[in-house]
Amino acid sequence: MSIVVPAVLPSSRREFEEQLALFAHMPGVDRIQIDVVDGRFAAPASWPYSAEATKGAPYIAPAELSEMVAAGQMLPALERVAYEIDLMSFDADRAAGPWLALGATRLTFHAESTVDLTRLLADARTRYGDDISYGVALNIASDTSLLSPNLGSIDYVQFMGIAQIGKQGQPFDQRVLEKIIIFHKRHPEVPIQIDGGVSLGNAERLLSLGVTSLIAGSALLGAANPAAEVRKFEALKRPLGV
Repeated sequence: MSIVVPAVLPSSRREFEEQLALFAHMPGVDRIQIDVVDGRFAAPASWPYSAEATKGAPYIAPAELSEMVAAGQMLPALERVAYEIDLMSFDADRAAGPWLALGATRLTFHAESTVDLTRLLADARTRYGDDISYGVALNIASDTSLLSPNLGSIDYVQFMGIAQIGKQGQPFDQRVLEKIIIFHKRHPEVPIQIDGGVSLGNAERLLSLGVTSLIAGSALLGAANPAAEVRKFEALKRPLGV
């Protein structure tokens, strides 16, 4: 499994398709994260969501996403790329359905998006089965105790490295380092990924603390040569045992 995981946060369908086309066939990339922002749990809303369409209403799959599913479309290069859906949304277990129909195999739920994380995870497994990988993301200000009751039912933990989720290009928040250190010491068997503020400048430090996957958005998309940037990340060495 590669070290760096490109993250796409599209504002339009065209941007979505262009960014997936950029990364899906790029050497060194075997996983892509699609950021899903509903405009309520986090803002601003990302494609294909609309803050006005979802405000105060029960979850309804966005029309463009439903049309893609109905047409039998699939995410590109599924034979070599695993797609992870980062669900920055309420009703996350329901919102996951269309993305799984498009070929995604990994779901990241945010601990703060629900009053009952254990139930959310149980409902998701009941609905989608055990062939999907399930992870939980934790915001910078949240206590790691939120994770403890659910460690037996998740496949990985994602620590957010920025103060405000749902936006790329924010500065790295150093507070996450202590969370990673404490969590990895207590649960060395649980894979850790970090999302937000990741760069070549802090990547080696994060890997040395036990992080196994670096989720990178603006660090790659903002580079003059994203493919060369991926190679630089992949050239980093994980410490033994990580």
